[in-house]
Amino acid sequence: MKANTGAVIIDGANLTGADVMAVARRDANGAYAQVSLESAARQRLVATRTWLDENFMNDDAPLMYSFNTGVGLFKDQRVLMRDMIEYQTKTVYAHATGVGEPFSEEISRATMLLRANAFASNYSGPRVQLLERLIDCLNAGLAPVIPQKGSVGASGDLAPLAHMSGAVCGFEEAEMFYQGKRMPARQALSVAGLSPTFDLSAKDASCLINGSTVSLALAVLALEDARNLIKHADIALVMSLECLRGEKVAFQSRLHKARPHRGQALSASNVARMIEDSQRCSEPARHVLFPDEARDPSKPPAPRVQDVYSLRCGPQVHGPVREALDYADGIINTEINSATDNPLVFDNGVGGYEILSGGHFHGQYVAQAMDVLAIAMTDLGSICERRLARLVDPTMSYGLPRNLLAGKRGLNTGYATVQCTMSALVMENRTLSMPGSVDSIPGKSNAEDHVSNSTWCGRKARMIVENVEQIVAGEILMAGQALSLVDSVEKDHPIGSGARAALGALRVVVEPALDGDRWYATEMRAALDLVRSGALVAAVEASVGALD
Repeated sequence: MKANTGAVIIDGANLTGADVMAVARRDANGAYAQVSLESAARQRLVATRTWLDENFMNDDAPLMYSFNTGVGLFKDQRVLMRDMIEYQTKTVYAHATGVGEPFSEEISRATMLLRANAFASNYSGPRVQLLERLIDCLNAGLAPVIPQKGSVGASGDLAPLAHMSGAVCGFEEAEMFYQGKRMPARQALSVAGLSPTFDLSAKDASCLINGSTVSLALAVLALEDARNLIKHADIALVMSLECLRGEKVAFQSRLHKARPHRGQALSASNVARMIEDSQRCSEPARHVLFPDEARDPSKPPAPRVQDVYSLRCGPQVHGPVREALDYADGIINTEINSATDNPLVFDNGVGGYEILSGGHFHGQYVAQAMDVLAIAMTDLGSICERRLARLVDPTMSYGLPRNLLAGKRGLNTGYATVQCTMSALVMENRTLSMPGSVDSIPGKSNAEDHVSNSTWCGRKARMIVENVEQIVAGEILMAGQALSLVDSVEKDHPIGSGARAALGALRVVVEPALDGDRWYATEMRAALDLVRSGALVAAVEASVGALD
């Protein structure tokens, strides 16, 4: 829930994926959105914790899991009040077993925000000071160093969340990122103006590490970036259609009413609007001889009739991606505002509270949603790569210059190498899209006898989305090169408003390669940044209206 000031106000019920992105990722000015706790939510948290302290924080109270007992198979072992601070600390230490390279700062920050929002729902029973400590770290621009590997996605993301917790509490062994530098957590906290240490009390440690929140952070960012990408894929399809002088008929609305899938219809509608006024996608344009076209110039080309699948079936492939994103959205938006630790605390309606043990920490929802996202995005990248692969081969592009090359042949190579990189990403995605949510290895003496593997599912889904971002950017880059190479010979058959706006946005950051080879990695990165910025979609929508 956003306030008018641009700050994100958390209450445990109204946080959105866009809010998470605003706090996790810097804006164009390099700033993070600030976070605050809704006052009514704070009052509820204080009231709940006060009752718990008064009624359960003594050595005569009934055993209450993780408040005054050990965890896992030590659930029946009482922890005395005099040992409580030490017990909380040891719980974090015992679970800080992550390995591998650290997550990006944006994943760490998203994790802190999502954990704080879960606390704000008032089901977890932490001290309000713990939630405020997470908020203070976010507002100071801090990000815990969290190793990527070690969670199985059940009992929560225990290992990575323990590393987050140790950093937030200023444990000597923990580290944080601050202003682009990695340093000991205590140093980072001090430099950022916060107390270098923070003591935990009863249930605080379990609240922090119990819940598949790192998995959720990965899922939110992957999903939001995938949402941004789907319109770009439609634009890339349009640019390839213009390059290949494709048929328009496959995108007519009456055709798609015969198979009325929502996602398919939206994609077809986008494409139809962008190519509506195109004269390049026409029979007269096909009569113009392209530079490497192998036909007798005195004879007209054979009728096109219909295009290959990667063009004609674009809506039938882009459409299911849209609907997969809708499915994942439903799961992830529910998870964002869920309490996922154990046990949970409930108002009994008569002035007290009841503590119930359950299994909300299990990450299967997130795991399966990320597997669906991974499969859908892998296929999107695959069809985009097949289109851009056609652009470098004159036998498939109807005579576009081989390799989209300008300059002396042999001395220069052209864009075939860019296509090769995109094919490598497609192959990587195909391996990564193997479902991880069906895998489970029991752990902790079989106390955890079924796990979700949600963190790995989130990690690989995010990698796939990042790869597809580059593939879509590659199609836009190469289609732009193709259009520039034949601009003079096809000047009498202008491209449509959609492709013209996209090409204009591309040319702001990448000039056409008209003099031979360049350091292509630079323009590949520029095209990727253009896609991620949203400027390309904005330019197209300013020309043809809002895309679906």
